[in-house]
Amino acid sequence: MFDGVIFDMDGLMVDTEPVWMECWAPALARFGYDVPPGLADAVRGSAGDNAARLLHEMVSSQLDTKAFWAYFSLLAERVFAQGVEKKPGLDELLAYLGEQGVPCAVASSSSKEGIERNLRFIGHLDCFQVIVPGSEVPHAKPAPDVFLEAAKRLGTKPARTMVLEDSFNGVRAGAAGGFYTVMVPDLASPNDEIRSVASCVCPSLLKVRDLLAQGEMG
Repeated sequence: MFDGVIFDMDGLMVDTEPVWMECWAPALARFGYDVPPGLADAVRGSAGDNAARLLHEMVSSQLDTKAFWAYFSLLAERVFAQGVEKKPGLDELLAYLGEQGVPCAVASSSSKEGIERNLRFIGHLDCFQVIVPGSEVPHAKPAPDVFLEAAKRLGTKPARTMVLEDSFNGVRAGAAGGFYTVMVPDLASPNDEIRSVASCVCPSLLKVRDLLAQGEMG
């Protein structure tokens, strides 16, 4: 069994990625741009300077990324305020980890307020001893900073800590930090690169619970 488990949020615990996807076109249109092919996939799971760099490279170097993200987030928050759906298997996995006494953290590119609101809505805020938003570390995913900080606060070593992710950038970050990194695909299926760096690919959080219970992980 692992000494700790770190969860991503969007697309892993809550079904928010489709909402983010729907916000790209109206948000960019407000600034006079269309959505280039592959942008959402490239940015998914990241934030900060890395996301700004991708926007400048794929949309326009003239785009005011700070103003764009503010409007993009506003559109999404209007939907999230109505509540979010939890992903299948989350209840069972968290219950199992709680029974085993394994401490859990959330490490997400979302804001701390957004993380806490979503976890509170689905009834799992109390399951996490640590919450680390992307704003509290120097570099966003695919850099491992947010996971390393979460492990530090949990008091666990990366090699003895599982990271659960749905995005390519999140898997890259977990692998870069030396974590046992499990991809649970949401909108994107793993390609050859991601399969080579992920420790494991599971179809659902329930399957993660089953493999842990069978002693086939950790």
